[in-house]
Amino acid sequence: MPKTAKAKPANAKPDTATQATIKLTHPDRLYWPEDGVTKQRLAEHYATVWERIAPHVVARPLALLRCPDGVTEACFFQKHAWRGINKAIRQVADPGDDEAEPFLVIDGLDGLTALVQSGVLEVHPWGALVKTLETPDQMIFDLDPGAGIDWKEMVAAAREVRARLEAAGLKAFVKTSGGKGLHVVAPLAPKAGWDQVKDFAHALAEAMAQDAPDHIVAQAAKAKRDDRIFVDYLRNARGATAVAPYSTRARPGAGVATPVTWDELDGLGRANVFTVENIAKRLKAADPWAEFRAAAVPLR
Repeated sequence: MPKTAKAKPANAKPDTATQATIKLTHPDRLYWPEDGVTKQRLAEHYATVWERIAPHVVARPLALLRCPDGVTEACFFQKHAWRGINKAIRQVADPGDDEAEPFLVIDGLDGLTALVQSGVLEVHPWGALVKTLETPDQMIFDLDPGAGIDWKEMVAAAREVRARLEAAGLKAFVKTSGGKGLHVVAPLAPKAGWDQVKDFAHALAEAMAQDAPDHIVAQAAKAKRDDRIFVDYLRNARGATAVAPYSTRARPGAGVATPVTWDELDGLGRANVFTVENIAKRLKAADPWAEFRAAAVPLR
């Protein structure tokens, strides 16, 4: 196990710098060969979206999908440090498990750029800040389409999740996954514990499955998901993660998980419409999640 670096305190203030100081080696290395996206281009992407991605990745434990040689070669998830890890990626002890390896946490654009340098193509944060680790500040539903599910059905399912969340007094926001699905996210005031949040999400997913068993499933087993939409509530367990808004996806096309408005959903047509190459144009529009944190309320 790599030696734990001397870390800032868990409640360290985020770095507000908007230009990275991390030097990339082999900046012309192709991470998405078919799309011509290099390591340098990925670093530029994160500098471009930094203002919007920062609230979702800073000061949170991270799970990382690393593809050091690009999407056409071996990729692997990593939640703990590796040999030679950059000091801009700090390590924080798990207060709930003295035997666990430290979490990986970033505090600014340097940290995110260091992840790019290490071949990280997807960033998956916890739904909680390090300083309030046992009380998540969001609830997420990952809508995963089975074979034969069209976009219209995905949009209808997302809106159904929204309606049920709003009936419970929670505000719902939506983003494309950058792959095939949609994520519906409710910001929370960090009061309830992981078990409470997961139980609530589980109950909501099960209720949807019971009301529409031919279209919705709340069980993870692949055999039960053909021609139906899996409403994945398991992202709300302690230690579980989901891809961050504005993170790239390690798939052909260099898709980007992107917040959208509810009114936009019908016209998108697919979940990977936004990419590294067109996201800058997207940022010229108003931020669909500008009120995300302000909308947070405690889970009843």
